Amino acid sequence: MSGRPTEPLRIELCRDEAEFTALGADWNRLYRRCRSVTAFQSHAWLHSWWMSYGRPGRLRVVLVRDADGELVAAAPLMLVRAPLPALVPLGGAISDFTDVLLDDERAEPAARALAHGLAGAARTALVDLREVRPGGAAERVYACWPGPRRALPDSLCLELPALPMDDLVARLPTPRAQRARAKMRKIDAVGVRRRVVGADEAEGAVRTLLDLHRLQWQGRKVTTEHLRPRFCEHLIRSVGPMVRSGAAVVTEFRLDDTVVAADLTLLAPGLTGGYLYGAHPDLRDRKVDVATMLLHASTEHLSDSGVLSLLRGNEPYKHHWRPSQVTNQRFLLSRKRTAPLLAAAMCNAKAKSQAKQLLRLHRDNP
Repeated sequence: MSGRPTEPLRIELCRDEAEFTALGADWNRLYRRCRSVTAFQSHAWLHSWWMSYGRPGRLRVVLVRDADGELVAAAPLMLVRAPLPALVPLGGAISDFTDVLLDDERAEPAARALAHGLAGAARTALVDLREVRPGGAAERVYACWPGPRRALPDSLCLELPALPMDDLVARLPTPRAQRARAKMRKIDAVGVRRRVVGADEAEGAVRTLLDLHRLQWQGRKVTTEHLRPRFCEHLIRSVGPMVRSGAAVVTEFRLDDTVVAADLTLLAPGLTGGYLYGAHPDLRDRKVDVATMLLHASTEHLSDSGVLSLLRGNEPYKHHWRPSQVTNQRFLLSRKRTAPLLAAAMCNAKAKSQAKQLLRLHRDNP
């Protein structure tokens, strides 16, 4: 495969779990030099995810270092065998965005080197980068990939501008804005008070959040993964270090001395996103609008140049705030000899898309 990097950059392949664990400091420095990252690319999140969901022998983390040994690019991947042999991002279905990391100041040579490293790591497998947010670093790798490649739309996300709560309300049509302000007054009248949790308290707060989440969805359809021990272990491991580094914030909502809701919001320079929350059903009985309460809390942690993401999903309640629709990207990369895998992946994606369309048509026209 052509495209061997001409810069004095060294490509490494990390397949050892202990080595991946030890990458924390190097990874975090690169993370801070990559403007397009989301919190899902932090070492704390990815390493914890691997400990809960990884399979021995499947780790494939492609690294690019400069002449001084500094990390300038990284692709956190793992090998899967089905439905096709492929290198896929760490983070899996519980991560709303995946991406590679590139040092902004050396993005072009780092991307070329990373592309070359990915080709070597993939060998006879496909490289399948899913849920890449528009503007993600993987776009640069895709642009310089010299082999067969395809880009497809992936999940829909909804985003709001990085504005204070009062300004978000002001964007709404007058009747809806009046209702939103009434909901905010109701929250204050009930006496709900919020408190940001410190890193040392994060473990207990995450356990409380998950307990409330389970109670909130009792008897209703819920994402079953959120109820599993491995998910709980992942959040407990990852959130404390992320709070400490500024990649996450946990907020508790109290009535008197009782925690009635808790929220985990993930933070990055360009994106703030409410990831998971739990709320006691009594709040509904008190006519507290939980979605408005959580959104208000998230606006307290926005960066000046970022957006407030409502993350994946097209739920009707999100549209009350007039969000923009943004579609994640899927990048399929192959070598010439693995082009048949690319063709098979494209056929599989087309079949799934058609099946979803038929299901949606059947649901809308029973």
